[in-house]
Amino acid sequence: MSEPQAAPAAKRGGNHRKMELDPRLQAYRGVWVFVEHERGAIQPVSWELLGEGRKLADQLGVELAGVVMGAPGEATRQFCREAFHYGADLCYLVEDPVLTDYRNQPYTKALTDLVDTFQPEILMLGATTLGRDLAGSFATTLKTGLTADCTELNIDMDNRSLAATRPTFGGRLLCTIQTLNYRPQMATVRPRVMALPQPDRTRDGRIIEHRLGLIETDIITKVLEYIPDANVDKPQLAFADVIVAGGRGLKRQENFKLVEDLAAVLGAEVGASRPLVQAGWVDLERQVGQSGKTVRPKLYIAIGISGAIQHRVGMESSDVIVAINNDPQAPIFDFAHYGIVGNAMTVVPALIDAFRQQFAVMRRAG
Repeated sequence: MSEPQAAPAAKRGGNHRKMELDPRLQAYRGVWVFVEHERGAIQPVSWELLGEGRKLADQLGVELAGVVMGAPGEATRQFCREAFHYGADLCYLVEDPVLTDYRNQPYTKALTDLVDTFQPEILMLGATTLGRDLAGSFATTLKTGLTADCTELNIDMDNRSLAATRPTFGGRLLCTIQTLNYRPQMATVRPRVMALPQPDRTRDGRIIEHRLGLIETDIITKVLEYIPDANVDKPQLAFADVIVAGGRGLKRQENFKLVEDLAAVLGAEVGASRPLVQAGWVDLERQVGQSGKTVRPKLYIAIGISGAIQHRVGMESSDVIVAINNDPQAPIFDFAHYGIVGNAMTVVPALIDAFRQQFAVMRRAG
């Protein structure tokens, strides 16, 4: 049950009044981060959240904990040790054969048992496929608030509440949500929204083990076979740090090779606007926009894209947007961070040459 609430009226006016925390909630202490892993690989958003969680825990004057679940073995303990390197003071470890593969039922029960026992005030998960599934199920089970896809997290020290900010109305507004009367306060954050902290290999912490107490016959779903992601060789636009995208301003299909060449130099993913997909120039998996992929790279280079609303809502949250268009009135220049007015047939080859020369200098220097 989500509980969006505006900040108290006293905070908006001149009289600042501290709100008393419900006595029933005062027992909840600590900031937790769910450490997501699959097939021996950590989801990096877990370390990003530990970096953010360290700041929140320091503000509140409490400990930061990682939560690791999985099959018994050295791997899960190693994940705990890595969590210490990224800022955790302690790690809650739940090892059980039924946790070998992710299934909602045992993972939800394990997390619910942990929270009921140790009572954290804040719990954060990555906004991944697994994280979203687990967060929604867990929040529903405990009837607590959950703010999804957050872009900023802060603490309101007047009431020790988590102020979770997320975009709304297609990214046109930012909404800050506080869950005042329920614990734990929950948030999911997309990968690469938060900065990845530098690990401190000297940090250590304590591991608290917790038993799950489930047997395989208690679980409705069964894992019959593991089938690798069929999209492993397909575009991964949603997770790309750099995207070079082309639009119909390129005029002819053969000109789209400029987009591919620039992407190859930068080690970027290739994207496209809807008209190019409809024209059959590129596959649907490369479409960026309202009816395609929503992306949030560190760098988005738009070549010959006008910036119509359908495309804008899918990429305007990029950290840096560079637009190349020969129309100075193109809407994309209204929200791009950098704009180049010029013919893509001239500008893009010059960029490719410049990047190649710069990278060659960097390789020689280093």
